[in-house]
Amino acid sequence: MNFDETDKKLMLFLQEDAKQTTKELAYKLGLSVTAVYERIRKMENTGVISKYVALLSRQKINRNFIVLCHIKLAQHKKEYVLQFEKEVMNLQEVTECFHVSGDYDYILKIGVKDMEDYRNFMLSKLTALQHIASTHSSFMISEIKNTTAIVL
Repeated sequence: MNFDETDKKLMLFLQEDAKQTTKELAYKLGLSVTAVYERIRKMENTGVISKYVALLSRQKINRNFIVLCHIKLAQHKKEYVLQFEKEVMNLQEVTECFHVSGDYDYILKIGVKDMEDYRNFMLSKLTALQHIASTHSSFMISEIKNTTAIVL
């Protein structure tokens, strides 16, 4: 899909703060409220804007111990892959899951309270999943960049 400079600015403004009113956005863009409304609706209807969310502070909700867990499945059978993916969707501690190439099959981003909480998660939930051959965990020391914005 092609976007003009106004669309790009509008998407950037919405990614910075989706609670801005169409009136505020219209002022920033030098457009009418109706024109901004129509552009946003078009982006929503075509799936460019898929949803609006609130980003929570991990520190404020006590989920700031971040783990990247690399998972290797026992085999690459279709049934194993589909089973794992279905089960991982139900783990609330997992905020992101990527099927990757290389030495491991998946990388999970996990947010928990602390090391003890991660240990409990590993013992009671993650190792209960079927078809996992091995795991390798890395713990976040500090966050250098974390953004949801996509710049066009």
